[in-house]
Amino acid sequence: MPSRIGVLEASRFLRTRDELVADGLSDRDIRRLVEDEDLVRVRRNRYVDALIWNRLWNEGRHLLQVVATQLNCDPPGPVFCGPSAAVLHGLPLYRHAPEKVHAVIMGRRHGRSRAGLMWHFVDAAAGDIVEIDGFRCTSLERTALDLATALRPEAGLSAVDAALRSVAVRGHVQDEDAAQRWRADLLQHAASRHDRGIRRAREIIDLADGRAQLPGESVSRWRMHQLGYRDVLLQVHIPCPGEEFWMDFGFPRARCFGEFDGEGKYVDPALTSGRSTSEIVLAEKRREDLVRGVTGWRTARWGHEHIRTPDALAARLAAFRIPPPG
Repeated sequence: MPSRIGVLEASRFLRTRDELVADGLSDRDIRRLVEDEDLVRVRRNRYVDALIWNRLWNEGRHLLQVVATQLNCDPPGPVFCGPSAAVLHGLPLYRHAPEKVHAVIMGRRHGRSRAGLMWHFVDAAAGDIVEIDGFRCTSLERTALDLATALRPEAGLSAVDAALRSVAVRGHVQDEDAAQRWRADLLQHAASRHDRGIRRAREIIDLADGRAQLPGESVSRWRMHQLGYRDVLLQVHIPCPGEEFWMDFGFPRARCFGEFDGEGKYVDPALTSGRSTSEIVLAEKRREDLVRGVTGWRTARWGHEHIRTPDALAARLAAFRIPPPG
């Protein structure tokens, strides 16, 4: 199952030719391991074990590429932007696998690509540049706006939701005043830009909600938005005897809750807290029984296969008697 890594882990995983030779490998051995796909050449003179590479999400793989690029550059290194800044901020890319590392050169209006690095000539104010673990990149707000403009809307909303969550959400509760200020600030920045995709970015910013805890929840909301749902409740608080629960979605007209169930919830070590799949399934059943007993509402569940298209989610909701708007 893919896992998540940070900058320090990525730095430890990357190995140079000299380090591999010190472990007893020859240049011929290194070439053979790369050809046999047992070793991945991330960037010039930067390698990672294929077992590590293969279990990473797209975000982790791209973070390795960003770190390798930084290590290969003279200090202070590039100013990373777009998806390359996103992985430094810990934002999701939702099914987007960048082919190149993205970096900024200020003051021009075109870009160029060389050796796996895409340079973007853009205008960026001093406040648009921050430093994370020694890496320079565009700010959280600038990065979120860039992703909302450039990526597919599902990926854009996932990233903007995650950015908003980091500034306005504690636990399951969103500070609506802080969220509204953040959206307004982002929309103000969007007003001065005329990039292709900026109109859709404004729509995404208006829809952004930091209470989405996983990209699958963000994509579910985008699909519902496409289908015309406008009054869906988010992170519904259900007090139960001796404990409390939070349900991803609430459909008052159908008296039904909705839960997005990605497979990572059951098998990803970062989410399972050491519990087995069967323990998690039993806990989910117990929670659902308690919620039904307290509220009288049913619970609908769906996964990644149900949010690939609006029609797929519409069919899943219909199967649980959750009618479309109107």
